[in-house]
Amino acid sequence: MIAYVLQDVFTEIALLLLLSAVVGAIGLKLKQPLIVAFIAVGILVGPSALGWVQTNDQVDLLAKMGIALLLFLVGLKLDIHIIRSMGPVAVFAGLGQVLFTSVFGFLIALGLGLVVTAAVYVAVALTFSSTIIIVKLLSDKREIDQLHGRIAIGFLIVQDIVVILVMIALTALGESSGQTLGQQAITILVNGTLFLLGIAAMMRFVLTPLLRQLAKSSELLILFAIAWAVSLAALGVQLGFSKEVGAFLAGISIASTPYREVIGARLTSLRDFLLLFFFIDLGVGLDLSTLGAQVLPALLLSAFVLIGNPLIVMVILGTMGYRKRTSFLAGLTVAQISEFSLILAALGLSQGYISADTMGLITLVGLITISLSTYMIIYSEALYRYLSRWLSPFERHLPTQSLDEEGGNENASADAVIFGLGRIGTQLSEQFASNGCSVLGIDIDPQRIRQNRKTLIQAQFGDMGSPEFIAHLPLESTRFVIATTRELPDILAMISTLGDTGYQGEIVAFVDSDAEAEFLRDKGCHITFNAHRGAANLLFEQLNLPCLSSGSISSSDPTVKPPVSDS
Repeated sequence: MIAYVLQDVFTEIALLLLLSAVVGAIGLKLKQPLIVAFIAVGILVGPSALGWVQTNDQVDLLAKMGIALLLFLVGLKLDIHIIRSMGPVAVFAGLGQVLFTSVFGFLIALGLGLVVTAAVYVAVALTFSSTIIIVKLLSDKREIDQLHGRIAIGFLIVQDIVVILVMIALTALGESSGQTLGQQAITILVNGTLFLLGIAAMMRFVLTPLLRQLAKSSELLILFAIAWAVSLAALGVQLGFSKEVGAFLAGISIASTPYREVIGARLTSLRDFLLLFFFIDLGVGLDLSTLGAQVLPALLLSAFVLIGNPLIVMVILGTMGYRKRTSFLAGLTVAQISEFSLILAALGLSQGYISADTMGLITLVGLITISLSTYMIIYSEALYRYLSRWLSPFERHLPTQSLDEEGGNENASADAVIFGLGRIGTQLSEQFASNGCSVLGIDIDPQRIRQNRKTLIQAQFGDMGSPEFIAHLPLESTRFVIATTRELPDILAMISTLGDTGYQGEIVAFVDSDAEAEFLRDKGCHITFNAHRGAANLLFEQLNLPCLSSGSISSSDPTVKPPVSDS
Protein backbone atom coordinates (compact mmCIF):
# COMPACT_ATOMS: atom_id res chain seq x y z
CA MET A 1 0.00 0.00 0.00
CA ILE A 2 2.77 2.45 0.95
CA ALA A 3 4.68 1.69 -2.27
CA TYR A 4 1.53 2.40 -4.29
CA VAL A 5 0.81 5.66 -2.43
CA LEU A 6 4.31 6.95 -2.96
CA GLN A 7 4.00 6.48 -6.71
CA ASP A 8 1.66 9.47 -6.65
CA VAL A 9 3.80 12.62 -6.96
CA PHE A 10 1.40 14.83 -5.04
CA THR A 11 1.37 12.43 -2.08
CA GLU A 12 5.15 12.13 -2.25
CA ILE A 13 5.59 15.91 -2.08
CA ALA A 14 3.08 16.10 0.77
CA LEU A 15 5.01 13.50 2.77
CA LEU A 16 8.29 15.29 2.06
CA LEU A 17 6.88 18.56 3.35
CA LEU A 18 5.43 16.93 6.46
CA LEU A 19 8.65 15.11 7.24
CA SER A 20 10.66 18.28 6.60
CA ALA A 21 8.49 20.18 9.08
CA VAL A 22 9.02 17.52 11.75
CA VAL A 23 12.77 17.19 11.24
CA GLY A 24 13.09 20.97 10.91
CA ALA A 25 11.38 21.40 14.29
CA ILE A 26 13.84 18.95 15.83
CA GLY A 27 16.72 20.85 14.23
CA LEU A 28 15.37 24.13 15.56
CA LYS A 29 15.22 22.63 19.04
CA LEU A 30 18.87 21.64 18.65
CA LYS A 31 19.66 25.20 17.40
CA GLN A 32 20.67 23.91 13.99
CA PRO A 33 20.14 25.70 10.65
CA LEU A 34 17.41 24.20 8.51
CA ILE A 35 19.96 23.31 5.82
CA VAL A 36 21.22 20.47 8.01
CA ALA A 37 17.68 19.26 8.74
CA PHE A 38 16.66 19.27 5.07
CA ILE A 39 19.74 17.35 3.92
CA ALA A 40 18.97 14.84 6.67
CA VAL A 41 15.44 14.52 5.29
CA GLY A 42 16.88 13.80 1.84
CA ILE A 43 19.13 11.08 3.24
CA LEU A 44 16.21 9.62 5.20
CA VAL A 45 13.83 9.38 2.23
CA GLY A 46 16.56 8.47 -0.28
CA PRO A 47 17.68 5.06 -1.49
CA SER A 48 20.13 4.71 1.40
CA ALA A 49 17.32 4.64 3.98
CA LEU A 50 13.55 4.49 3.40
CA GLY A 51 13.79 4.57 -0.39
CA TRP A 52 10.69 6.74 -0.83
CA VAL A 53 12.42 8.98 -3.38
CA GLN A 54 14.74 7.63 -6.06
CA THR A 55 14.98 10.12 -8.90
CA ASN A 56 12.15 12.62 -9.15
CA ASP A 57 11.92 15.18 -11.95
CA GLN A 58 9.44 17.27 -9.98
CA VAL A 59 11.76 17.61 -6.97
CA ASP A 60 14.66 18.39 -9.28
CA LEU A 61 12.67 21.14 -11.03
CA LEU A 62 11.66 22.75 -7.74
CA ALA A 63 15.30 22.55 -6.62
CA LYS A 64 16.45 24.40 -9.75
CA MET A 65 13.80 27.06 -9.20
CA GLY A 66 15.04 27.51 -5.64
CA ILE A 67 18.64 27.97 -6.79
CA ALA A 68 17.54 30.51 -9.41
CA LEU A 69 15.64 32.54 -6.81
CA LEU A 70 18.58 32.33 -4.38
CA LEU A 71 20.96 33.80 -6.95
CA PHE A 72 18.34 36.37 -7.98
CA LEU A 73 18.03 37.64 -4.41
CA VAL A 74 21.81 37.76 -4.02
CA GLY A 75 22.02 39.93 -7.12
CA LEU A 76 19.10 42.01 -5.87
CA LYS A 77 21.11 43.09 -2.82
CA LEU A 78 24.22 44.12 -4.74
CA ASP A 79 23.44 47.66 -5.81
CA ILE A 80 26.33 50.04 -6.54
CA HIS A 81 25.92 51.95 -3.28
CA ILE A 82 26.35 48.82 -1.14
CA ILE A 83 29.39 47.69 -3.11
CA ARG A 84 31.01 51.11 -2.70
CA SER A 85 30.21 51.29 1.01
CA MET A 86 31.71 47.91 1.95
CA GLY A 87 35.05 49.55 2.64
CA PRO A 88 38.59 48.28 2.35
CA VAL A 89 38.35 45.95 5.35
CA ALA A 90 35.59 43.92 3.66
CA VAL A 91 37.48 43.75 0.38
CA PHE A 92 40.89 42.88 1.87
CA ALA A 93 39.49 40.44 4.43
CA GLY A 94 37.15 38.82 1.92
CA LEU A 95 39.65 38.43 -0.91
CA GLY A 96 42.47 37.51 1.48
CA GLN A 97 40.42 34.77 3.10
CA VAL A 98 39.32 33.43 -0.29
CA LEU A 99 42.92 33.34 -1.54
CA PHE A 100 44.55 31.71 1.48
CA THR A 101 41.72 29.24 2.14
CA SER A 102 41.69 28.06 -1.47
CA VAL A 103 45.48 27.63 -1.57
CA PHE A 104 45.71 25.72 1.72
CA GLY A 105 42.55 23.77 0.94
CA PHE A 106 43.95 22.72 -2.42
CA LEU A 107 47.17 21.47 -0.82
CA ILE A 108 45.25 19.53 1.83
CA ALA A 109 42.98 17.97 -0.81
CA LEU A 110 46.01 16.88 -2.85
CA GLY A 111 47.55 15.42 0.28
CA LEU A 112 44.37 13.37 0.77
CA GLY A 113 44.88 11.79 -2.64
CA LEU A 114 42.32 13.72 -4.71
CA VAL A 115 43.05 14.37 -8.36
CA VAL A 116 43.80 17.96 -9.35
CA THR A 117 40.33 18.79 -10.70
CA ALA A 118 38.56 17.37 -7.65
CA ALA A 119 41.06 19.13 -5.37
CA VAL A 120 40.26 22.45 -7.06
CA TYR A 121 36.54 22.00 -6.51
CA VAL A 122 37.06 20.97 -2.88
CA ALA A 123 39.37 23.93 -2.24
CA VAL A 124 36.90 26.38 -3.75
CA ALA A 125 34.02 24.82 -1.81
CA LEU A 126 35.90 25.29 1.47
CA THR A 127 36.31 28.99 0.71
CA PHE A 128 32.74 30.25 0.92
CA SER A 129 30.62 30.76 4.03
CA SER A 130 26.84 30.93 4.32
CA THR A 131 25.54 34.48 4.25
CA ILE A 132 22.02 33.26 5.02
CA ILE A 133 23.07 31.36 8.15
CA ILE A 134 25.42 34.07 9.43
CA VAL A 135 22.92 36.89 8.98
CA LYS A 136 20.28 34.83 10.82
CA LEU A 137 22.60 33.98 13.74
CA LEU A 138 23.98 37.52 14.09
CA SER A 139 20.47 38.98 13.90
CA ASP A 140 19.23 36.62 16.60
CA LYS A 141 22.14 37.71 18.82
CA ARG A 142 21.60 41.40 17.94
CA GLU A 143 25.18 41.62 16.67
CA ILE A 144 24.44 42.53 13.06
CA ASP A 145 25.26 46.22 13.68
CA GLN A 146 28.28 45.63 15.89
CA LEU A 147 31.74 46.05 14.39
CA HIS A 148 32.49 42.36 13.92
CA GLY A 149 29.01 41.84 12.47
CA ARG A 150 29.43 44.62 9.91
CA ILE A 151 32.88 43.35 8.96
CA ALA A 152 31.54 39.80 8.57
CA ILE A 153 28.62 40.89 6.39
CA GLY A 154 31.04 42.93 4.27
CA PHE A 155 33.40 40.08 3.44
CA LEU A 156 30.52 37.64 3.03
CA ILE A 157 29.21 39.93 0.27
CA VAL A 158 32.68 39.83 -1.29
CA GLN A 159 32.56 36.02 -1.11
CA ASP A 160 29.17 35.99 -2.84
CA ILE A 161 30.57 38.08 -5.69
CA VAL A 162 33.61 35.81 -6.03
CA VAL A 163 31.52 32.62 -6.09
CA ILE A 164 29.39 34.05 -8.90
CA LEU A 165 32.52 34.80 -10.91
CA VAL A 166 33.80 31.28 -10.25
CA MET A 167 30.49 29.81 -11.43
CA ILE A 168 30.67 31.86 -14.61
CA ALA A 169 34.21 30.64 -15.31
CA LEU A 170 33.52 26.98 -14.56
CA THR A 171 30.28 26.94 -16.52
CA ALA A 172 31.93 28.58 -19.53
CA LEU A 173 34.77 26.07 -19.47
CA GLY A 174 32.29 23.23 -19.25
CA GLU A 175 30.47 24.23 -22.42
CA SER A 176 33.11 23.30 -24.98
CA SER A 177 30.74 22.23 -27.81
CA GLY A 178 33.69 20.75 -29.67
CA GLN A 179 35.39 24.13 -30.04
CA THR A 180 39.05 24.88 -29.56
CA LEU A 181 40.07 26.90 -26.51
CA GLY A 182 40.43 30.05 -28.60
CA GLN A 183 37.06 29.61 -30.27
CA GLN A 184 35.51 28.88 -26.92
CA ALA A 185 36.97 32.08 -25.42
CA ILE A 186 35.65 34.17 -28.33
CA THR A 187 32.20 32.59 -28.01
CA ILE A 188 32.11 33.28 -24.29
CA LEU A 189 33.25 36.87 -24.80
CA VAL A 190 30.68 37.58 -27.53
CA ASN A 191 27.78 35.92 -25.72
CA GLY A 192 28.70 37.52 -22.41
CA THR A 193 29.03 40.98 -23.96
CA LEU A 194 25.68 40.71 -25.74
CA PHE A 195 24.03 39.40 -22.57
CA LEU A 196 25.37 42.29 -20.46
CA LEU A 197 24.56 44.92 -23.09
CA GLY A 198 21.01 43.63 -23.37
CA ILE A 199 20.53 43.71 -19.59
CA ALA A 200 22.10 47.20 -19.39
CA ALA A 201 19.69 48.46 -22.06
CA MET A 202 16.75 46.99 -20.13
CA MET A 203 17.98 48.67 -16.94
CA ARG A 204 18.40 52.01 -18.68
CA PHE A 205 15.22 52.23 -20.72
CA VAL A 206 12.69 49.58 -19.70
CA LEU A 207 12.81 48.10 -16.20
CA THR A 208 12.27 51.18 -14.02
CA PRO A 209 9.21 52.53 -15.89
CA LEU A 210 7.86 49.00 -16.30
CA LEU A 211 8.20 48.24 -12.61
CA ARG A 212 6.55 51.58 -11.80
CA GLN A 213 3.47 50.46 -13.69
CA LEU A 214 3.52 46.92 -12.31
CA ALA A 215 3.92 48.20 -8.74
CA LYS A 216 0.28 49.33 -8.83
CA SER A 217 -0.46 45.64 -8.17
CA SER A 218 1.90 44.01 -5.67
CA GLU A 219 0.90 40.55 -6.89
CA LEU A 220 1.77 41.44 -10.47
CA LEU A 221 5.06 43.00 -9.39
CA ILE A 222 6.15 39.81 -7.61
CA LEU A 223 4.97 37.64 -10.50
CA PHE A 224 7.07 39.69 -12.92
CA ALA A 225 10.11 39.46 -10.62
CA ILE A 226 9.86 35.66 -10.56
CA ALA A 227 9.31 35.51 -14.31
CA TRP A 228 12.26 37.85 -14.92
CA ALA A 229 14.55 35.77 -12.69
CA VAL A 230 13.59 32.45 -14.26
CA SER A 231 13.63 33.81 -17.83
CA LEU A 232 17.13 35.25 -17.54
CA ALA A 233 18.23 32.02 -15.83
CA ALA A 234 16.96 30.08 -18.87
CA LEU A 235 18.60 32.58 -21.25
CA GLY A 236 21.88 32.16 -19.37
CA VAL A 237 21.74 28.42 -20.07
CA GLN A 238 21.01 29.00 -23.76
CA LEU A 239 24.00 31.37 -24.07
CA GLY A 240 26.36 28.76 -22.63
CA PHE A 241 26.60 30.05 -19.07
CA SER A 242 24.24 28.72 -16.41
CA LYS A 243 20.92 29.40 -14.78
CA GLU A 244 22.78 30.66 -11.70
CA VAL A 245 24.57 33.36 -13.70
CA GLY A 246 21.40 34.43 -15.52
CA ALA A 247 19.38 34.64 -12.31
CA PHE A 248 22.15 36.61 -10.58
CA LEU A 249 22.27 39.16 -13.40
CA ALA A 250 18.47 39.40 -13.27
CA GLY A 251 18.75 40.42 -9.63
CA ILE A 252 21.44 43.00 -10.33
CA SER A 253 19.29 44.53 -13.08
CA ILE A 254 16.57 45.37 -10.50
CA ALA A 255 18.92 46.14 -7.59
CA SER A 256 19.14 49.87 -8.36
CA THR A 257 15.37 50.36 -8.66
CA PRO A 258 13.16 51.60 -5.80
CA TYR A 259 11.33 48.27 -5.75
CA ARG A 260 14.16 45.94 -4.77
CA GLU A 261 13.31 45.98 -1.05
CA VAL A 262 9.67 44.99 -1.47
CA ILE A 263 10.56 42.33 -4.05
CA GLY A 264 13.30 40.91 -1.84
CA ALA A 265 11.05 40.83 1.22
CA ARG A 266 8.22 39.08 -0.61
CA LEU A 267 10.43 36.48 -2.31
CA THR A 268 12.53 35.44 0.69
CA SER A 269 9.96 32.96 1.98
CA LEU A 270 9.41 31.50 -1.49
CA ARG A 271 13.18 31.11 -1.90
CA ASP A 272 13.47 29.29 1.41
CA PHE A 273 10.57 26.99 0.49
CA LEU A 274 12.04 26.06 -2.90
CA LEU A 275 15.58 25.63 -1.51
CA LEU A 276 14.09 22.96 0.74
CA PHE A 277 13.85 20.75 -2.35
CA PHE A 278 17.44 21.45 -3.38
CA PHE A 279 18.77 20.24 -0.05
CA ILE A 280 16.39 17.27 -0.03
CA ASP A 281 17.53 16.41 -3.56
CA LEU A 282 21.12 16.70 -2.39
CA GLY A 283 20.50 14.33 0.50
CA VAL A 284 18.68 11.87 -1.77
CA GLY A 285 21.75 11.69 -4.01
CA LEU A 286 24.08 10.72 -1.17
CA ASP A 287 25.01 7.06 -0.98
CA LEU A 288 25.71 6.24 2.65
CA SER A 289 27.52 3.05 1.66
CA THR A 290 30.28 5.11 0.01
CA LEU A 291 30.44 7.85 2.67
CA GLY A 292 32.28 5.61 5.12
CA ALA A 293 35.51 6.02 3.19
CA GLN A 294 35.01 9.80 3.20
CA VAL A 295 34.70 10.24 6.98
CA LEU A 296 38.40 10.75 7.75
CA PRO A 297 39.03 13.16 4.84
CA ALA A 298 35.84 15.01 5.77
CA LEU A 299 36.99 15.36 9.40
CA LEU A 300 40.39 16.72 8.32
CA LEU A 301 38.87 19.21 5.90
CA SER A 302 36.25 20.18 8.49
CA ALA A 303 38.97 20.84 11.05
CA PHE A 304 40.66 23.14 8.55
CA VAL A 305 37.41 25.04 7.96
CA LEU A 306 36.49 25.23 11.66
CA ILE A 307 39.95 26.29 12.85
CA GLY A 308 41.98 27.38 9.83
CA ASN A 309 39.43 29.75 8.29
CA PRO A 310 38.95 31.79 11.50
CA LEU A 311 42.73 31.93 11.98
CA ILE A 312 43.18 33.29 8.45
CA VAL A 313 40.62 36.03 9.11
CA MET A 314 42.19 36.84 12.49
CA VAL A 315 45.62 37.25 10.92
CA ILE A 316 44.24 39.56 8.22
CA LEU A 317 42.19 41.71 10.62
CA GLY A 318 44.99 41.76 13.20
CA THR A 319 47.38 43.02 10.54
CA MET A 320 44.87 45.78 9.72
CA GLY A 321 44.90 46.90 13.36
CA TYR A 322 41.72 45.38 14.77
CA ARG A 323 41.73 44.04 18.29
CA LYS A 324 41.69 40.34 18.97
CA ARG A 325 38.07 40.21 20.15
CA THR A 326 36.77 41.79 16.94
CA SER A 327 38.98 39.54 14.81
CA PHE A 328 37.94 36.42 16.70
CA LEU A 329 34.19 37.08 16.52
CA ALA A 330 34.39 38.01 12.83
CA GLY A 331 36.57 34.95 12.14
CA LEU A 332 34.00 32.57 13.60
CA THR A 333 31.57 33.54 10.86
CA VAL A 334 33.69 31.77 8.22
CA ALA A 335 33.94 28.51 10.17
CA GLN A 336 31.55 26.67 7.84
CA ILE A 337 30.98 26.14 4.14
CA SER A 338 27.91 27.57 2.48
CA GLU A 339 24.94 26.57 0.37
CA PHE A 340 26.92 28.05 -2.54
CA SER A 341 29.64 25.46 -1.92
CA LEU A 342 27.05 22.72 -2.36
CA ILE A 343 25.57 24.40 -5.43
CA LEU A 344 29.05 24.76 -6.94
CA ALA A 345 29.81 21.10 -6.25
CA ALA A 346 26.48 20.06 -7.81
CA LEU A 347 27.41 22.12 -10.88
CA GLY A 348 30.76 20.33 -11.13
CA LEU A 349 29.05 16.96 -10.78
CA SER A 350 26.55 17.76 -13.54
CA GLN A 351 29.40 18.75 -15.88
CA GLY A 352 31.41 15.64 -15.09
CA TYR A 353 34.32 17.43 -13.43
CA ILE A 354 33.91 15.65 -10.08
CA SER A 355 32.56 12.26 -9.06
CA ALA A 356 29.68 11.43 -6.75
CA ASP A 357 32.27 10.53 -4.10
CA THR A 358 33.74 14.04 -4.20
CA MET A 359 30.24 15.50 -4.05
CA GLY A 360 29.56 13.34 -0.99
CA LEU A 361 32.81 14.52 0.61
CA ILE A 362 31.90 18.18 0.17
CA THR A 363 28.37 17.58 1.48
CA LEU A 364 29.71 15.74 4.52
CA VAL A 365 32.08 18.64 5.25
CA GLY A 366 29.08 20.97 4.94
CA LEU A 367 27.05 18.97 7.44
CA ILE A 368 29.89 18.86 9.96
CA THR A 369 30.99 22.50 9.69
CA ILE A 370 27.51 24.04 9.57
CA SER A 371 26.41 22.00 12.60
CA LEU A 372 29.44 22.79 14.76
CA SER A 373 30.01 26.41 13.68
CA THR A 374 26.43 27.25 14.63
CA TYR A 375 27.22 26.47 18.26
CA MET A 376 30.54 28.30 17.98
CA ILE A 377 28.74 31.48 16.91
CA ILE A 378 25.91 31.12 19.44
CA TYR A 379 28.40 30.75 22.30
CA SER A 380 31.06 33.03 20.79
CA GLU A 381 31.46 35.24 23.88
CA ALA A 382 32.06 32.30 26.21
CA LEU A 383 34.45 30.80 23.67
CA TYR A 384 36.34 34.08 23.42
CA ARG A 385 36.69 34.42 27.19
CA TYR A 386 38.12 30.91 27.34
CA LEU A 387 40.59 31.42 24.46
CA SER A 388 41.44 35.11 24.84
CA ARG A 389 44.71 34.47 26.69
CA TRP A 390 46.08 32.68 23.62
CA LEU A 391 44.83 35.19 21.03
CA SER A 392 47.24 38.06 21.73
CA PRO A 393 49.60 37.12 18.83
CA PHE A 394 46.74 37.96 16.45
CA GLU A 395 46.63 41.56 17.67
CA ARG A 396 49.07 44.39 17.23
CA HIS A 397 50.91 45.09 20.46
CA LEU A 398 49.47 48.62 20.51
CA PRO A 399 46.43 48.47 18.24
CA THR A 400 45.58 52.04 19.19
CA GLN A 401 48.47 53.18 17.02
CA SER A 402 46.89 51.87 13.84
CA LEU A 403 45.52 55.32 13.03
CA ASP A 404 48.33 57.45 14.45
CA GLU A 405 49.53 58.36 10.99
CA GLU A 406 46.18 60.11 10.40
CA GLY A 407 46.72 62.56 13.17
CA GLY A 408 44.87 63.07 16.43
CA ASN A 409 45.41 64.69 19.78
CA GLU A 410 45.78 61.61 21.92
CA ASN A 411 47.43 63.47 24.78
CA ALA A 412 45.04 66.46 24.87
CA SER A 413 42.59 66.91 27.74
CA ALA A 414 38.83 66.60 27.38
CA ASP A 415 35.75 67.37 29.44
CA ALA A 416 34.17 64.10 28.31
CA VAL A 417 35.54 60.83 26.98
CA ILE A 418 32.99 58.89 24.93
CA PHE A 419 33.54 55.23 24.06
CA GLY A 420 31.61 54.24 20.96
CA LEU A 421 31.01 56.59 18.03
CA GLY A 422 27.86 55.08 16.64
CA ARG A 423 24.70 57.14 16.27
CA ILE A 424 24.32 57.79 20.00
CA GLY A 425 28.00 58.47 20.61
CA THR A 426 28.24 60.86 17.68
CA GLN A 427 25.15 62.79 18.77
CA LEU A 428 26.46 63.06 22.32
CA SER A 429 29.78 64.34 21.03
CA GLU A 430 28.03 67.00 18.96
CA GLN A 431 25.94 68.04 21.99
CA PHE A 432 29.03 68.42 24.16
CA ALA A 433 30.82 70.40 21.45
CA SER A 434 27.84 72.70 20.80
CA ASN A 435 27.79 73.57 24.53
CA GLY A 436 31.45 74.56 24.54
CA CYS A 437 32.82 71.33 26.04
CA SER A 438 35.83 69.48 24.67
CA VAL A 439 35.23 65.83 23.88
CA LEU A 440 37.43 62.85 23.03
CA GLY A 441 35.59 60.21 21.02
CA ILE A 442 36.99 56.66 21.00
CA ASP A 443 35.96 53.67 18.89
CA ILE A 444 37.40 50.34 17.75
CA ASP A 445 36.11 50.89 14.21
CA PRO A 446 38.68 52.78 12.08
CA GLN A 447 35.98 53.85 9.63
CA ARG A 448 34.04 55.63 12.38
CA ILE A 449 37.21 57.40 13.47
CA ARG A 450 37.78 58.75 9.97
CA GLN A 451 34.17 59.91 9.74
CA ASN A 452 34.12 61.64 13.13
CA ARG A 453 37.47 63.37 12.70
CA LYS A 454 35.69 65.53 10.14
CA THR A 455 33.40 66.95 12.84
CA LEU A 456 35.07 66.22 16.21
CA ILE A 457 38.09 68.01 17.56
CA GLN A 458 39.43 64.68 18.81
CA ALA A 459 38.68 61.15 17.69
CA GLN A 460 40.92 58.22 18.51
CA PHE A 461 41.10 54.49 17.81
CA GLY A 462 40.96 52.58 21.09
CA ASP A 463 39.49 49.76 23.14
CA MET A 464 37.65 50.41 26.40
CA GLY A 465 38.32 46.81 27.39
CA SER A 466 42.08 47.42 27.37
CA PRO A 467 43.49 48.52 30.76
CA GLU A 468 46.72 49.66 29.09
CA PHE A 469 44.83 51.98 26.75
CA ILE A 470 42.62 53.53 29.44
CA ALA A 471 45.61 54.09 31.71
CA HIS A 472 47.17 56.38 29.09
CA LEU A 473 44.08 58.54 28.59
CA PRO A 474 44.15 62.22 29.80
CA LEU A 475 41.67 61.68 32.64
CA GLU A 476 42.87 64.32 35.12
CA SER A 477 40.43 67.00 33.96
CA THR A 478 37.77 64.69 32.50
CA ARG A 479 34.36 65.07 34.11
CA PHE A 480 32.56 62.24 32.33
CA VAL A 481 33.61 58.88 30.90
CA ILE A 482 30.66 57.56 28.88
CA ALA A 483 30.27 54.07 27.39
CA THR A 484 27.60 54.06 24.67
CA THR A 485 28.39 50.51 23.56
CA ARG A 486 26.42 47.97 25.58
CA GLU A 487 29.19 45.39 25.91
CA LEU A 488 28.95 44.36 29.56
CA PRO A 489 32.41 42.69 29.88
CA ASP A 490 34.13 45.73 28.35
CA ILE A 491 32.17 48.13 30.57
CA LEU A 492 33.19 46.17 33.67
CA ALA A 493 36.83 46.21 32.56
CA MET A 494 36.61 49.98 32.00
CA ILE A 495 35.07 50.62 35.43
CA SER A 496 37.74 48.49 37.11
CA THR A 497 40.60 50.23 35.30
CA LEU A 498 39.21 53.70 35.99
CA GLY A 499 39.02 52.80 39.67
CA ASP A 500 42.64 51.64 39.63
CA THR A 501 43.80 54.90 38.00
CA GLY A 502 42.09 57.01 40.66
CA TYR A 503 39.63 58.63 38.27
CA GLN A 504 37.49 61.19 40.13
CA GLY A 505 34.78 61.98 37.57
CA GLU A 506 31.45 60.39 36.67
CA ILE A 507 31.19 57.03 34.91
CA VAL A 508 28.17 56.72 32.60
CA ALA A 509 27.00 53.55 30.83
CA PHE A 510 24.18 52.61 28.47
CA VAL A 511 22.37 49.40 29.42
CA ASP A 512 19.72 47.07 28.02
CA SER A 513 17.83 46.30 31.24
CA ASP A 514 17.20 47.43 34.80
CA ALA A 515 19.09 44.38 36.06
CA GLU A 516 22.20 45.47 34.13
CA ALA A 517 21.81 49.00 35.47
CA GLU A 518 21.67 47.81 39.08
CA PHE A 519 24.59 45.44 38.54
CA LEU A 520 26.79 48.20 37.07
CA ARG A 521 25.89 50.68 39.81
CA ASP A 522 27.01 48.09 42.35
CA LYS A 523 30.32 47.83 40.47
CA GLY A 524 30.96 51.59 40.61
CA CYS A 525 29.08 53.08 37.66
CA HIS A 526 27.52 56.42 38.68
CA ILE A 527 24.89 56.91 35.96
CA THR A 528 23.12 54.31 33.82
CA PHE A 529 20.74 54.92 30.96
CA ASN A 530 18.38 52.42 29.38
CA ALA A 531 18.25 53.54 25.76
CA HIS A 532 15.08 51.56 25.03
CA ARG A 533 13.18 53.05 27.95
CA GLY A 534 14.62 56.50 27.31
CA ALA A 535 13.37 56.47 23.71
CA ALA A 536 9.93 55.31 24.85
CA ASN A 537 9.76 58.04 27.50
CA LEU A 538 10.78 60.71 25.02
CA LEU A 539 8.12 59.58 22.56
CA PHE A 540 5.51 59.48 25.33
CA GLU A 541 6.30 63.06 26.32
CA GLN A 542 5.98 64.27 22.71
CA LEU A 543 2.74 62.47 21.83
CA ASN A 544 0.55 65.07 23.64
CA LEU A 545 -2.08 62.46 24.37
CA PRO A 546 -5.64 63.72 24.91
CA CYS A 547 -5.89 61.69 28.10
CA LEU A 548 -3.12 63.83 29.60
CA SER A 549 -4.73 67.17 28.71
CA SER A 550 -6.34 69.26 31.41
CA GLY A 551 -9.88 68.24 32.19
CA SER A 552 -9.69 64.84 30.55
CA ILE A 553 -8.28 62.90 33.43
CA SER A 554 -7.49 64.13 36.85
CA SER A 555 -3.81 64.41 37.63
CA SER A 556 -4.51 62.41 40.75
CA ASP A 557 -5.83 59.46 38.75
CA PRO A 558 -3.73 56.52 40.04
CA THR A 559 -3.89 54.70 36.69
CA VAL A 560 -1.91 57.40 34.91
CA LYS A 561 1.79 57.31 35.68
CA PRO A 562 4.36 59.78 34.42
CA PRO A 563 7.31 58.53 32.37
CA VAL A 564 10.06 57.04 34.51
CA SER A 565 13.61 58.23 33.90
CA ASP A 566 16.65 56.19 34.70
CA SER A 567 19.03 57.21 37.39
